[in-house]
Amino acid sequence: MKKNSRPNAGQLSRRQILAAAGFVGLATLTGCGSGDDGGDSKDLSKKQNGAMEDFRVGQQFKAAKPLSFDVLHNDNPAYPMKSSWLFWKELTRRTGVTLKPISVPLSDYEKKRSLLIGAGDAPFLIPKTYHPAEAAFVSSGAILPVSEYVHLMPNFQDKVKRWKLEPELDAIRQADGNYYLLPGLHEKLKSGYSMAFRTDVLHKHGLALPTTWDEVYTVFKALKTEYPDRYPFSDRWNVNTPFPPGAFFGYLGQAYGVQAGWSYDNLSWDAAKKQFVFTGARDEFRQMIEFVAKLVSEKLMDPESFTQTDDNAQQKLLAEKSFAISANPQVLVQEYRYNLTKQVRGATIEMVPVPLGPAGPVVLGGGRLENGLMISSKALKSDDFVAMMQFVDWLWYSDEGQRFSKWGVQGTTYTYSGGQYKLEPGISLMGSIPDAPKDLQKDFGFFNGVFTYGGSWALVSSNFSPDEKKFQDAMAQRKELPVAPAHPLESFEQEQATLWDTPLKDHVGQNALQFALGKRPLSEWDSYVSELKAKNMDQLVALHNKAYERYRKDHG
Repeated sequence: MKKNSRPNAGQLSRRQILAAAGFVGLATLTGCGSGDDGGDSKDLSKKQNGAMEDFRVGQQFKAAKPLSFDVLHNDNPAYPMKSSWLFWKELTRRTGVTLKPISVPLSDYEKKRSLLIGAGDAPFLIPKTYHPAEAAFVSSGAILPVSEYVHLMPNFQDKVKRWKLEPELDAIRQADGNYYLLPGLHEKLKSGYSMAFRTDVLHKHGLALPTTWDEVYTVFKALKTEYPDRYPFSDRWNVNTPFPPGAFFGYLGQAYGVQAGWSYDNLSWDAAKKQFVFTGARDEFRQMIEFVAKLVSEKLMDPESFTQTDDNAQQKLLAEKSFAISANPQVLVQEYRYNLTKQVRGATIEMVPVPLGPAGPVVLGGGRLENGLMISSKALKSDDFVAMMQFVDWLWYSDEGQRFSKWGVQGTTYTYSGGQYKLEPGISLMGSIPDAPKDLQKDFGFFNGVFTYGGSWALVSSNFSPDEKKFQDAMAQRKELPVAPAHPLESFEQEQATLWDTPLKDHVGQNALQFALGKRPLSEWDSYVSELKAKNMDQLVALHNKAYERYRKDHG
């Protein structure tokens, strides 16, 4: 068998009201047409082959007869797909469904996915799709307006309702009012990156871990005084990123309430003005760049941070040429701490919650939706359609399905006691036991990013190290900034916006770097904004605001 593998409210709509009322069951299995979710009523009475008659929240899905579905599998080189994985065998045993994966290398996934969809050869299930990539396939009718069929998915509906995710889902709706992607759903926002500090060096000089960016600056100044020949901060993750610099600007931007770095988008929602504005021209964006420029000009940040490889940045940390670096909880433990303890006697390193800035204790909104699943329109013609939607709901959205995809089989790959998951002896996860003979991903197929995302905070945090738990708990207390409302573009508008969007994004990225490095003085900020206007900045913003007003008028 082939394998399927792969390497974020206004008024309730009619469908949401029905969802809240527990609108499930085959007795009334018809698409709920019109209303906010659009479309004509769909008769699914002849598409129930293998379906359960009364599929409910928390119920084990088991097909009434053996079924199989093709699925596009994003093959991660960190755990190459194997037909021998326990995941495949156990999934079939539990559900009666055999998944037949069409394996595509991670590096070629998006291109291959587009080719398959364009040629009409895509499998029914197309996971690992990041919004707004699905928008490219809407006008052709190649993918299903899945919002018309979520009444077949009680677990999905339950989580949307309980976790109040309607605004996030509204934000991914297209011009017809439907959404075409079933995203991963998170109960809480999960943060990824911040700064790590050599705590033994801080303690040696009577310095505390900083909690604000002003304190970061103060700590760096003190370290520069003690070590004038070194840069306190030398960074990584900024080379070959879509928007330079990557990780650092991403989490620094939160302190100013702007998207930057990896999360940069030309359009930002201004909740006070109730309109979209251009991110790279905002005062907050300029203030963020001014802070970086100050670090660089005062030699507190290594200017090579924006050009060096990740290995070079880490080597400077290990050689004590720097004392701070961007981190995520996994890298903190598996790379920095592991290597430092072998190389520098008495070295300790800690990752801090993202330091606070002018925006206060906030995180960027919209992060509770993750990459998700598109469904080929061809699936709707299948007699197995209802069963397939029930299966998708169980595997990707039920508590038990999510637990299975992540941890595997209790008693075989893990044990569970007192609210704690523990891998069985001899099994490692992402290097947690370097010498373990077996790996949960490589040898069993669990914790596979094609199937494992989203979920309750208890499940998402179940594999956190103590460091990550501390970090995530602190970040989870912060206020989420408002999610941008839906503003879908018509197909001809999307084509025009794409022509404007990329040159503008490139210009912002290039100049952000030049300003930060002092190669372009910040006194030229007004000239930079004029250059953005010459590249159709105002027209792009107007196009999106027009789309927002149109959608708001049409859909309320």
